Amino acid sequence: MSARQFEAAGFGAIATTSGGLAWALGFPDGERAPWPEVVAATARIVRAVRVPVTADIEAGYGETPEQVGARVAEILQAGVVGFNLEDGAPSPDRPVRAIEDASSRIRAARAAANAAGMPAVINARTDLYLKNIGDPESRLAETVRRAKAYLAAGADCIYPFGLADVGTIARLTRALDGMPVNIVARPDTSLPELERVGVARVSIASGATLTVMSLIKQIAEELYMSRRFDGLKHSISRPEVQKLFEPRD
Repeated sequence: MSARQFEAAGFGAIATTSGGLAWALGFPDGERAPWPEVVAATARIVRAVRVPVTADIEAGYGETPEQVGARVAEILQAGVVGFNLEDGAPSPDRPVRAIEDASSRIRAARAAANAAGMPAVINARTDLYLKNIGDPESRLAETVRRAKAYLAAGADCIYPFGLADVGTIARLTRALDGMPVNIVARPDTSLPELERVGVARVSIASGATLTVMSLIKQIAEELYMSRRFDGLKHSISRPEVQKLFEPRD
């Protein structure tokens, strides 16, 4: 549903969000949704639209680089043209993978894409900002170091998830000297502002999903408390929704 709505709005490419997809399947985020269901849901999204689709496969659903490569081959078979691959780790003692480990996983992902004959875009996400690792200066320096290592390993883009300060983003793009940078959108920024500081790609991550979930939560609470149906006003009609789901050739 959301894929076709974003396509209809005019966007030339769309991406899945691991959170939105996992929640839609009935599971928490964080590689908790069964991989076969993730692949099947992604394939349905690809079939639903005519624009390119990239997939958020989190840390690759594998403990080893070889396992990550196998997962990449499977998600590419679903029809995507690229994917996110993050360096975050679940252990509090090891919040992000060692740079050598993360790079090995990217190399395995690139090898899998090459073997499939797909020039897939690898969006290498680093979780240094998300997990507040180090002080601001060392965090930026480590992001630059990881970005260069990930590019050398086969990534196309660096995604410092959680980095929101526009000044720091500008410093990062300058330090990377042309390597594409992906930034997650925030309500207090705009695309022109991010473009001005050199950002090449913007993701809204689970932002749209959380916004819709917030509205559903509000509707439910107001309905229960007021016993009125005022919150059920909507701007899209049932026939419009039905048309949105019509099969395509």
